[in-house]
Amino acid sequence: MALPLLNYAPKSQNVRVEGYEVGSEEKPVVFTTENILSSSDMDNLIEAAYRQIFFHAFKWDREKVLESQLRNGQITVRDFVRGLLLSNTFRNSFYEKNSNYRFVEHCVQKILGRDVYSEREKIAWSIVVATKGYQGLIDDLLNSDEYLNNFGYDTVPYQRRRNLPGREAGELPFNIKSPRYDAYHRRQLGFPQIVWQNEVRRFIPQEKKLTAGNPMNFLGMARSINPAANTIPKVSAQNINIEASVPRR
Repeated sequence: MALPLLNYAPKSQNVRVEGYEVGSEEKPVVFTTENILSSSDMDNLIEAAYRQIFFHAFKWDREKVLESQLRNGQITVRDFVRGLLLSNTFRNSFYEKNSNYRFVEHCVQKILGRDVYSEREKIAWSIVVATKGYQGLIDDLLNSDEYLNNFGYDTVPYQRRRNLPGREAGELPFNIKSPRYDAYHRRQLGFPQIVWQNEVRRFIPQEKKLTAGNPMNFLGMARSINPAANTIPKVSAQNINIEASVPRR
């Protein structure tokens, strides 16, 4: 029998306070199927979902079947997000490369759009992973009231209220402050590594590179030539032996 979710007290994070800031270019863009007007809008929505869940999706990581079902209206945005969370890419990149606590932190950030409230919440969702498994955690987060009230069935999750009006800089994006691998797995994989090149190479713009026939090409050659000087020995007239130097006749 699965254990009930451990109680944890939410704290007054930025996402739990109603905002009255003026909209700017840093305000998160909401992607939802409620205002889809063209196929390009659907493309932008799908790319936003990939950025939120994977941060970046290569061609190999894309779920073509889920994309087709979403375009044809067979599944909702919430179902599409669930399919990305249960994909092999997300499992291999986040679940298998992190501890349960770290994996819970990733899921809360990507699904609920906020940081975990405390270590107690991290422990509570880790118990769900241990009792219900990987898929059970994903389903519980997607079925939670917090997710349905903020994103519903038609909106792609996003980092909620990243801007902080009382500070010059807002909260960092999740993909910057939460690397895909934790420190333990980064050491296992052997990075980061300090790579030092024996030769320091300098970048030369194309327009400054010497072409064939340029007279400047001969400057280095001319400087490299070090001809030996032909010195004339100094001979004193007192040391000249006329009899020995003039042959007999």
